[in-house]
Amino acid sequence: MGRGGRGPDATAGRVRPCRTRTAPLVDAFRSRCPGSDIQFGEINGSDPFTALRTGEHDVHVLWLPVAEPDLTVGPTVLTGGRVLAVSADHPLAARGTASLEDLGDNRVVDLGPDAPEYWVASMVPTRTLLGRRVPRGPVARTFHEVLTLVASGECVHPLGEVAARYNSPPGIVFLPVPDAPTLQWALTWRSTDDNPTIRALAETAADLGPIAM
Repeated sequence: MGRGGRGPDATAGRVRPCRTRTAPLVDAFRSRCPGSDIQFGEINGSDPFTALRTGEHDVHVLWLPVAEPDLTVGPTVLTGGRVLAVSADHPLAARGTASLEDLGDNRVVDLGPDAPEYWVASMVPTRTLLGRRVPRGPVARTFHEVLTLVASGECVHPLGEVAARYNSPPGIVFLPVPDAPTLQWALTWRSTDDNPTIRALAETAADLGPIAM
C-alpha cells in the first residue's frame, strides 16, 4: 500500500451514501498521518464482506452488528435513524411517516444469499414487532437495483437515513421510521491485517467519536 515517500494508504469500502458523512474522520486521519490517505471503494448490502476477505479493501464501514470470526469490529463512526424507501405513489407516501409494523403489509427487497441473514435482518427484519412475517423478493444486488425496484412499486425497503440525505431519485419518497432502533456503523477489518495504518485510523475514529447523521 505504500507509495514511494508517501505513508501507507488504506482502501475503505462503504455502502454508497456514507462517504460524505465520514469526511470529518477522513480529514482528521489525513491531519494525524501526513502522507497517508484513504481511498474509497463501493460495496453493496448484498455482499458486505467479500472485498475485505480478498484484500481488495482494507477497512469497511458497515452497519452493526457484524459477528464474523475472522473480522474485527472497531469504533463506531456513524449513528443515525432509519427511513423506508417507497414509491412516490405508494399509500404510505401520503402519510409522511412509516413504522416497522408497516413492513408486514409490504414486500421488501431480497438482498440474496451472500450476506449473512443476521446482518441483513438487522436492517430488513424478517418479522414485525407483532410477529407478522415480512415478505421478501425480488432480489437486488446493488443500491441502484434496490432503488429501481422501489420506484417501480414492486417493493419498499428500509435504509439508513443517510440514504435519504444524499440521494433524491425520481419516483421515490424516503419516510422516517421513528420506532426503528438507531443505526450504528463501525469500522471493520480483517483480524489478520491489524497494521499500523488501520490502527491509526481506528484510533482517530475513537478519538473523534461517532458522527451523528
